[in-house]
Amino acid sequence: MTPALQSHATLALCRLAPVIPVLVIDDLAQAEPLARALVAGGLPVLEVTLRTPCAIDAIAAMAKVPGARVGAGTVLTAHDASRAKAAGAEFVVSPGSAPGLIAACVAQRLPLLPGAVTATEVMTLLELGYRMLKFFPAGPGGPPLLNALNGPLPHAMFCPTGGVSLANATDYLSLTNVVCVGGSWVAPKTLMQSGDWDAITALAQEAAALPRRQPDS
Repeated sequence: MTPALQSHATLALCRLAPVIPVLVIDDLAQAEPLARALVAGGLPVLEVTLRTPCAIDAIAAMAKVPGARVGAGTVLTAHDASRAKAAGAEFVVSPGSAPGLIAACVAQRLPLLPGAVTATEVMTLLELGYRMLKFFPAGPGGPPLLNALNGPLPHAMFCPTGGVSLANATDYLSLTNVVCVGGSWVAPKTLMQSGDWDAITALAQEAAALPRRQPDS
């Protein structure tokens, strides 16, 4: 799968909802009900970060939930990508764009959402064939930086992650080069620990209703 085809796949996923939940799962028992709650709330695309010992098993459990489109986040190496794909991940997300990881995802036909935050990084990924990118970390530059990048690099589309919250999500989603945002606020640790899945569904519904500038372009 070429980078262009990878971007076609990730762009289609990013268009499914305005928010991709970024999930840190410490307890495997939470994985399936969490996925069901988020999908019920209108957020089908789920990013499980590889930051906990049970993350790979959580991906496998969540991938079985009807309607869930599960990917792995914080993917740093070819080995991470292989483990994620074996567990059932449809896509992987990386904070950067290491050449070895890109080569591994091409070889494994695994859609990659690579990270970029500077003009040079964006230009390099566009040259390789990637159009849909993760803007990380979003917080330091924020919407003004993304808006500035759109002038000289209008073909790049972004999913800002890192520092995005319900309070500022619409500032990003109003930009013409933002397809969706990634955020952890829809699955607070306290609600996950208490098993309040209805509350998480309500947060997901609120996020799914956020307006965005270009969901279909």
